[in-house]
Amino acid sequence: MPRIQKGDDGRPWYADGLCFGCQGCGKCCGGGPGYVWVDRDEGEEIARYLGMDRKVFRRTYLKRGWRGLTFKEKPNYDCVMLDGGRCRIYPVRPLQCRIWPFWPSNLANPKAWQAAGERCPGIGRGPLYALEQIEALRMEMAS
Repeated sequence: MPRIQKGDDGRPWYADGLCFGCQGCGKCCGGGPGYVWVDRDEGEEIARYLGMDRKVFRRTYLKRGWRGLTFKEKPNYDCVMLDGGRCRIYPVRPLQCRIWPFWPSNLANPKAWQAAGERCPGIGRGPLYALEQIEALRMEMAS
């Protein structure tokens, strides 16, 4: 897990909180190669949501990655679940997607957060997430 930059007071650089409000743009779901990890329970929940047999779902939408199962990508690297800029499985999306943008890599330092904000128009907008909320999300993603 990336090291978190601390302020002079020893607290994380985002101790005063960070604003984020999803804009529904889908930019976090594509545009470059990557992995969206799907564990067994998530895969079963998504298959049920789509009304598919779990084995058919797995063959159709998942592939094996270096640390487990991941969604396949379209030729332009968009997630296979992204359809017209919208996530087909938004209510049951995997943990990795639910926690965006509070990934440990984005929280490492202000520069990393700003870089994520260049891709995501929701960063810096919307409700303020308190330190405790951010830490809970960061730790959930790290586990």
